[in-house]
Amino acid sequence: MALTFEDKKKIVSEVAAVATEAHSAVAAEYHGLSVGEMTELRVKARDGGVYLRVVKNNLAKLALADTDFSCMSEGFVGPLVLAFSQEDPGAAARVLKDFAKEHDKLEVKMLSVGGELLPASDIDRLAKLPTRDQALAILAGTFRAPVEKLARTLNEVPGKLVRTVAAVRDSKPA
Repeated sequence: MALTFEDKKKIVSEVAAVATEAHSAVAAEYHGLSVGEMTELRVKARDGGVYLRVVKNNLAKLALADTDFSCMSEGFVGPLVLAFSQEDPGAAARVLKDFAKEHDKLEVKMLSVGGELLPASDIDRLAKLPTRDQALAILAGTFRAPVEKLARTLNEVPGKLVRTVAAVRDSKPA
């Protein structure tokens, strides 16, 4: 059934609203995937905090026109599924990369982060970005390391003194 003008406006406004809040976007060609496989992809995307939508290319161009992802407009050719990372920049890339390992028919065409269009080969780099929790853990570990080293160093001074006194005691005859 064809979309009415009102339906098209609703789709454009929904995708535009998601795109303005998204951290990154990935476009992939899904030609050849079955309905069951697309449903599986949607479930994985939902679980990963990714907004996934199949949108007609003209509507996608309109929706992304005033967002950071307008640089993707030239690449909208063929049947594409758009994935927007809502929680962290690498979420969409991780979901599509993992799904593409199991399904050869899904092919990533382009990705965009911060208004910059990246080639599809950079999907690995984007997928390896840490999540917010992982980044905070790395930061906490970085802050904790100097404090631990200072504590070990300060603890070493009395320890060295005790070892020296014990060595002197052991060297003297009883």
